[in-house]
Amino acid sequence: MNDRALPKDRVLLGPVATWFPEQTAEVVTLAELADLPANRREHALALGIDTVRTADGMTEVDLAAEAARTALDEAGLAAADLDALILATGRAPQYLLASEATRLQHRIGAARAFTTAAGDLGCVSVSAALTLAASLVRADAHCRNVLVVSAAKTPTRNRYRAPMTVLGDGAAALLVTTSGAGRWEFVDQIVRSEGKYADLFRIDYRDIGSDDWVEECADESAYSFRLAVESKKRFDAIIPELLRRNGVGDSAVGPILMQNLSAGAFAFWEEALDRPVDKACRTNLAAYGHLGSMDVLVNLEAAAASRAPGDYALVLNSSPVAAWSACLLRRV
Repeated sequence: MNDRALPKDRVLLGPVATWFPEQTAEVVTLAELADLPANRREHALALGIDTVRTADGMTEVDLAAEAARTALDEAGLAAADLDALILATGRAPQYLLASEATRLQHRIGAARAFTTAAGDLGCVSVSAALTLAASLVRADAHCRNVLVVSAAKTPTRNRYRAPMTVLGDGAAALLVTTSGAGRWEFVDQIVRSEGKYADLFRIDYRDIGSDDWVEECADESAYSFRLAVESKKRFDAIIPELLRRNGVGDSAVGPILMQNLSAGAFAFWEEALDRPVDKACRTNLAAYGHLGSMDVLVNLEAAAASRAPGDYALVLNSSPVAAWSACLLRRV
């Protein structure tokens, strides 16, 4: 891609509002671990995840609505003030053919908001939602307040996703706007994808009751080796491109922020990219486990306290779909 002049409108993000169910489960006490082979059980307990939140009977839209209301309250806005609402959907909607995004719209009362969803890129869906939100407020003079919402709810009875992570439940929301108080300025973002890994992780659900759903990795060697190599190549390409086209030096971005999969994944990326991972990521991994798309939002909010106004943040996101994103933000 050629370098290009970036839009001049200032796009502001956040603060991020989070909502977690009160019930907490210690990973070591998860009943499913007893049914795992010894090597899998040892892996699950070595991920660096101590606890996860569990939402029981709540749906993803239930969780999303709680985070959305919190974000609106913190911003001093009514849902009727929203010009757009974008839901980064999960991987297992409550119903086929129904609309999760408009269900959320109705639940919070955002009747006049342009409403849509971004949900086919796994964890990177929230990155796609942010690109869309920033584009809306930059391009449409009538669109000034966009709410981006992401919720996480484990789609099966088991929270351990072999060979990757342990899943937790929760939701996060942030306002994207060109005015008002924001936590971060959205500078630029690059999102890439590769369809040859489209169904590497999957749930076979047709003619199978939801109690019997199992998350499967079709090829663990492809995930552990080929996709890891592919991901490094992708980030080695898009990070320099992102920084170059915005005139930002490589040393200006500080510790990277990324999704929370495991302590081992953090160590891998620190070595592969020769960049430290922000300590907020490890803290949130231990407390919440993997939260899908909302990982990077939770980490972004936690890291804000350690970044001074004007500091840049580099946010990396990836998915075994496979998709990758690199986002450049500036602390307000």
